[in-house]
Amino acid sequence: MYEQLLVVNDDRKKAIANFQIIIARHEEATNLQSQKINLLQLQIIELQKFIFSGKQEKFKLNPNSNEQQIVLFQNDQLAEVVVESTKHVKGYDVKQTVVRVNHPGRKPLPAHLRREEIILAPAEDVTGLTPVGKEVTEILEYQQGELYVKKYIRPEYIKPNEEGTQATRVIAALPKMPIAKSYVGASLLSHLMVSKYIDHLPIYRQLQMFTRQKITIEDNTVNNWFKQGCNLIEPLFEAHEQQVLSTKYLGVDETPIKVLDKTKKGTTHQGYYWVYYNTESRQVLFKYQTGRAAEWPKETLKNYQGYLQTDGYAAYNQFDDVERIIALNCWAHARRKFIDAQSFDNSKASEVLTQIQLLYAVEKHCTENTYSSDEIKNYRQQHAAPRLTALHQMLQTQLLSALPKSPLGMALQYTLARWDKLNVYLQDGNLRIDNNLVKNSICPVG
Repeated sequence: MYEQLLVVNDDRKKAIANFQIIIARHEEATNLQSQKINLLQLQIIELQKFIFSGKQEKFKLNPNSNEQQIVLFQNDQLAEVVVESTKHVKGYDVKQTVVRVNHPGRKPLPAHLRREEIILAPAEDVTGLTPVGKEVTEILEYQQGELYVKKYIRPEYIKPNEEGTQATRVIAALPKMPIAKSYVGASLLSHLMVSKYIDHLPIYRQLQMFTRQKITIEDNTVNNWFKQGCNLIEPLFEAHEQQVLSTKYLGVDETPIKVLDKTKKGTTHQGYYWVYYNTESRQVLFKYQTGRAAEWPKETLKNYQGYLQTDGYAAYNQFDDVERIIALNCWAHARRKFIDAQSFDNSKASEVLTQIQLLYAVEKHCTENTYSSDEIKNYRQQHAAPRLTALHQMLQTQLLSALPKSPLGMALQYTLARWDKLNVYLQDGNLRIDNNLVKNSICPVG
C-alpha cells in the first residue's frame, strides 16, 4: 500500500512539473505577444502622426513621455455624441444651379517675348494730380522674323472738381485696334492674311511655325481673326476693284478652285476665280464666284470702257457688240491649239507654229530695244502685219483639207473664227500679243 502511494506521488510530481513547464512556456509566449502588440501599436501611432499631424511633427516622439506602452486612442470610443434635444425639420427641395463657363479666359501672352513699352499720357494737363494706378494692355504684334509684344502703359489719375465733392478719371485713350477686345495687332493680322492669301500658307501651317517659337495660338482664335479681318478690308477691296477696272486695257481670265462645302463636311465643290488684270498698273483683281456663267463678268464690267483681252471662251462673246469695249484675243491660246495638234499632223501644225513664233520675235525685238508705244505700233505694222497676212492665207489653205473634228481642224477653226480679234493688238503699241500676264498672276492659285 505504501509503495503504491509513493508511485502516485511521483506521478503527481511529474505532472505538476510538466504543468509548471507548460505554464512557463505559455507565460513566455504571452510576453512575446505582448511585446509584439506594443511594437505594432507604436508603429500605428507613428503612422497616425504622419497622416494627421503637421510636417514639423512627423516621426517625432514626445521626449518627456515615460510610457512604455503607447495606445492608439486614449479611450475605447472613437467619438462621443451628446444629444441635447431633438427637433424635426420639414423637408424641402434643394435646387442646384450649375454655372457653365463657355470661355476659359484669355491666355497670358508668353513672358519670353520682347516687350516694347509705350506710355500714353492723358491729353489734358495732369500737373498736381496724384496717380492712382495704371492700365496695361498687351497687343501681340509681328515684324519680319519676330513676334513681339507691344505693351501700352497708361498712367491713370483722379481729378477732383473745384468743390472737391466729385472726381473724374483721367487716362489716355487706347489706340484703335483692328479687332476690338482682341490681342492681335494690325501688323500680325496683316502678316497672317498675306501669308495665307498671297503666299498660300494654310492657317494650320502658320500656327505650326509659331509653335516652334514656343507661341501657341488656338486655331479657332485665328479663324475668327481672319473672318473679322476680311470684313475690315472689304472697303479696301472695293477701292482696289475700282482702281483695277479704271484702266483702258484690261486682261480677263478665269480658273477653277476647289472650295470646302459647308453643307457636307469633308467635301468640296468647284468654284471659280474670275481674274481681272490692269495691264497698265500691273494690278490684279480676284473675284470668287460659284460658277463660270457669263453673268459674272457682265456684272463686274458693266461700267468698263477700253480694251478687253480674253481667250476664246464663249462667255466673253457678249462684249463683242458693246460699243464702249474693244475685244481682242490672245495668241498664246491659239498657239496652244496647234501645239496639241502636233501629235495628229506634226508637219502642218509646225508650219503654223513657225509663223506664230515669228510674230513673237517681233515682240521680243521691241522689248529688247525698249521701244515706246508709238514705236512698237509702227514696227508691228512693218513686220508683224505682213506675217499675219501670210499666216491667214496658210490657215485658210490648210482648212480646205483638214478633218473638221481633228485636233488640227479644230485649231484652224478656233483661230480663223477669232482672226479679227487676234489682230487688234496691231492698233495700239500698249496692247500685248497675248494674255500671259493674267495667266502668270493665276499660277500661284494652282
